[in-house]
Amino acid sequence: MRYLPITEADRRVMLEAIGVPSVEALFADVPQEALLAEPVDLPPHASEYEVEKRLSRLAAQNRPAGAGPFFCGAGTYRHHIPAAVDHLIQRGEFLTSYTPYQPEIAQGTLQYLFEFQTQVCLLTGMEVANASMYDGATATAEAVMMANRVTRRSKAVVSGNLHPHYRDTAATLARFQGFTLDCAPPRPQGGEDLAGRIDAETSCVVVQYPDLFGNIADYSDVAAAAHAKGALLVVVVTEIVALGALRPPGAMGADIVAAEGQSLGNPMSFGGPHLGLFATRTRHVRQMPGRLCGETVDAEGRRGYVLTLVAREQHIRRERATSNICTNSGLCALAFTIHLTLLGETGLKRLASLNHARAAALADRLDRRVVTSSFFNEFTVRLDGDAAAAVERLAGEGILAGVPVSRLHPGAGLDDLLLVAVTETTDEDDLAALAEALG
Repeated sequence: MRYLPITEADRRVMLEAIGVPSVEALFADVPQEALLAEPVDLPPHASEYEVEKRLSRLAAQNRPAGAGPFFCGAGTYRHHIPAAVDHLIQRGEFLTSYTPYQPEIAQGTLQYLFEFQTQVCLLTGMEVANASMYDGATATAEAVMMANRVTRRSKAVVSGNLHPHYRDTAATLARFQGFTLDCAPPRPQGGEDLAGRIDAETSCVVVQYPDLFGNIADYSDVAAAAHAKGALLVVVVTEIVALGALRPPGAMGADIVAAEGQSLGNPMSFGGPHLGLFATRTRHVRQMPGRLCGETVDAEGRRGYVLTLVAREQHIRRERATSNICTNSGLCALAFTIHLTLLGETGLKRLASLNHARAAALADRLDRRVVTSSFFNEFTVRLDGDAAAAVERLAGEGILAGVPVSRLHPGAGLDDLLLVAVTETTDEDDLAALAEALG
């Protein structure tokens, strides 16, 4: 009776304490016509073993990513997570820590968040990072709102190759926060004229790196064009491992970087949990959402950690708050930090190199079908027919071939395009199976 621990004896004791004769008497004030005539059609209680058996049967109807060739990406990526990550984050000191409201007794939590922030700055090439956000999509929306505050403008120019889930999240907030998005249509082969869309009302230009279709672009010219008109450049990264190989956004003139950190330390697990990364320039730090942990020394000269910036409405007047973000993804951030620490700089570069090499090997096999000219570990291929139908057919053969673009951009005339992601978990047999199936 682990899941339904109340016994009849327990009920009698509680009813006596309340002073009513039966459970039904507790509902005496509810009109008779509003009461159910018979119990809800749910299965009766079961033993722990029976519950586990039934849930296992339900779970077996799904096909896990590790059960065969797997090429799905589009914002969530399958990477190998060292066993040490899961072991360490389940230590009681970490697992039960929620949020550092009392910094003086939360030094361990503050320290790992400080280390996390340092890692995010090093990866992105930015000067300051917050203690994490919910996910990459909400971080992107917060980046646009931050740019609006910094520039005192209310229009964002959005690349057509930004992940549509990220765009839609920003659009939802735009409805209620009073800003607008100038969104271009998708261009699978890249080559957008973003600079030409910047005007005196533009607060920021939002680009993805690599973009939804896998294209890698140098946004230095876009940054220069934006800065010339008083706007900011927001760079979005959905595959953080890519920054182990690519030029960091900060080196291209980015003012804000909003990224998804799921690839390091965090499993896909039915779409979550995810981890938002957020970094900016020091001059903009007071407009940054979320919280910032800092390092200091106490009265005796010992190193310590503090909450340096908490510009959210739980701490300051609502009209001065930069965000209503209530917390950070603490445990996910810790998993990210442990994984990246285990890899180290050399390990991250090797991991990124392996990802790209295996993606390039698949692209060579698919050759004429590949649409994306330069990519990291994800690219777009063009099929002879409907990509969604091909994905369904191959799933029946045990191959999860990728994400059809029509799922992300329905009605855009891109039904024959398929997004294919390759990571270090994809081996030669997997590459051969997909190439043969698509061939």
